[in-house]
Amino acid sequence: MGPAADGDPLTAAPPAGAAERLRRAEALLGHGFAHQELLAEALTHRSVLGEGQKRAARGRMSNERLEFLGDRVLGLLIAEWLAERFPAEPEGALGRRLAHLVAAPTLAAIARENLVAELLAVAEGEARAGVRARDNVLADALEALLGALYLDAGLAPARAVVRRLWAGAISVHAAPPKDAKTGLQEWAQARGLGLPVYTLAASTGPAHAPSFRVRARAGETQAEGQGSTRRGAEQDAATQLLEKLAK
Repeated sequence: MGPAADGDPLTAAPPAGAAERLRRAEALLGHGFAHQELLAEALTHRSVLGEGQKRAARGRMSNERLEFLGDRVLGLLIAEWLAERFPAEPEGALGRRLAHLVAAPTLAAIARENLVAELLAVAEGEARAGVRARDNVLADALEALLGALYLDAGLAPARAVVRRLWAGAISVHAAPPKDAKTGLQEWAQARGLGLPVYTLAASTGPAHAPSFRVRARAGETQAEGQGSTRRGAEQDAATQLLEKLAK
């Protein structure tokens, strides 16, 4: 990462609002950044920068690259923790736990608990549209923060943050959790309804930021879910349908 550009609102001599976001992010992570531009980048939603030449001209990046790195850091640290915590479980059970703990809904819940949305720099129009409330945006921001922390300080501080922020999530399931689609399938088959049916209801947004809406149906009951991938939307639809059936 290069030095911050002069006058950049989130890095070099940031104004009070941006400086406060950086300070609160450091408090959340328990780490004072030697390279504050990493932290600023982790908190920059792509809507702030625009696309193509505009992005290159401003000399800044959104948090997408750090999210890519943070996703891998999180997966490693959660896998390591699960192997320690559940030494007798087979690979399949550990895999289900891992999938649950790194899934967007889990990350978004942790981000909401820790007010990550308030730290994220978003373009005014996107902010009015409620982009900070979206699970995928919150999950990406949390992973980007882990990526920035790893680059600034290494694996040990990232491990400490993961074990602190994910402590509740890793303890909530005595048995390995089932993903929503598996749970819905078992519910439907136990009642002789056959396999649930998933239908793509809508696909919107640009290629770099698609949004999918999927309808799940079991018997005569259906519900819709959304996600940045079709698979994620199917999982959300299954979750919504299970909640509906439970009522």
